[in-house]
Amino acid sequence: MAILDNKDYKILKLLQKDARAPYKKIAEQMKVSEGTIHNRIDRLKKAGVLRGFSADIDFEKLGYTITAVIGILAHGPKLVRVEETISTFKNITCVYDVAGTYDVIVIAKFKSRAELDSFVKSMGQIQDIERTFTYLVLNTKKEDLNSVQI
Repeated sequence: MAILDNKDYKILKLLQKDARAPYKKIAEQMKVSEGTIHNRIDRLKKAGVLRGFSADIDFEKLGYTITAVIGILAHGPKLVRVEETISTFKNITCVYDVAGTYDVIVIAKFKSRAELDSFVKSMGQIQDIERTFTYLVLNTKKEDLNSVQI
């Protein structure tokens, strides 16, 4: 794990608010040189703390009106292979290896019930998946993976 100081955390907070903020603007807000910001962001990338920069997309406006939370029971020894296979499906947004009732929790988005139906049936064809449990999201109150306050 990378050792971060207060300046690193401040940079991360500013990037959470605006990942497209120019280094110059961040430097001005932090009262340091632009080179310092560049070097620190490079270090955070190399350490794996910053994995990339992404857009906050409203998938519903793109037609993905169905969100499903899917619990999966899988045969233990093959769990990693099952997770890797599931991760390749285009509709998947999150794959979590969990402890509890299920072995894996998946979050996926779909444009239609037919697309969801096809997806669930294709998961049933994956070797070593014992059973799936699909929950349909009725309303989204919060969906922001970058909202954790650091």
